[in-house]
Amino acid sequence: MSAIPIKNKDGIAKMREACAIAATVLEHLKPLVRPGITTQDLEEAGRDMIARLGARSACFGYQHSGRRYPAHTCISVNDEVVHGIPSFKRILREGDIVSLDIVVWHNGYVGDNAFTVPVGPISPANEKLLRVSLEALSLGIKQAQVGNRIGDISHAIQQHVESHGFSVVRDMVGHGVGASMHEPPEIANFGRKGTGDKIKAGMTLAIEPMVNLGHYKTKTLSDGWTVVSADGSPSAHFEHTVLTTESGPEILTIPRRISAQVSS
Repeated sequence: MSAIPIKNKDGIAKMREACAIAATVLEHLKPLVRPGITTQDLEEAGRDMIARLGARSACFGYQHSGRRYPAHTCISVNDEVVHGIPSFKRILREGDIVSLDIVVWHNGYVGDNAFTVPVGPISPANEKLLRVSLEALSLGIKQAQVGNRIGDISHAIQQHVESHGFSVVRDMVGHGVGASMHEPPEIANFGRKGTGDKIKAGMTLAIEPMVNLGHYKTKTLSDGWTVVSADGSPSAHFEHTVLTTESGPEILTIPRRISAQVSS
């Protein structure tokens, strides 16, 4: 079991900045989601905003299984769980749901967040899927208390999701984040209370429920990146980067005023 990095005062300050940038980019993209726009249009808007804020994408060029991710954002539609590659061919339609995953590097640290956005009116089933998934994120964050264990986060998410008849994806997990995109610990969205690493102050955790309307099984498309639900059911993805403190968890991925140095 690898040691979980504990951020010092300087690291926390840099994490705040990186996370504020990631959150600001995400907030910029949300209102752009509408029928007729392509996922590549969203990608270009995200790419440009990341650059404008003095950061760079942590997704672009990220290597996995010998393949480099070719975009600056991950945009996943309907049954796409995560890592959807933007394209001019993917035109959004009313009733779709779109997961926007924004991860940025700034000053040596990573900010990571995601949100699933409806495209116009959506079905009642998808409305419930989004609501329950967002609630699960909130419940998971509440368990990121000093003295608790990582399994407490996992259990809270799983219990809420499954109590509403949905399933949590098991092939991908949340994770620590900081000087790299993926740090210990792994934070599964399923598990038992009282298990896993003990939570200490100064950890920065990317908590991210990935929830399928149908079965939890997934598969990866031939592009080597796009993960979809195996049964073709819609999927939702919500994520915040959270700092653990003695006074409780603090969400870092909240849009806020960016310093003049970053904005210039």
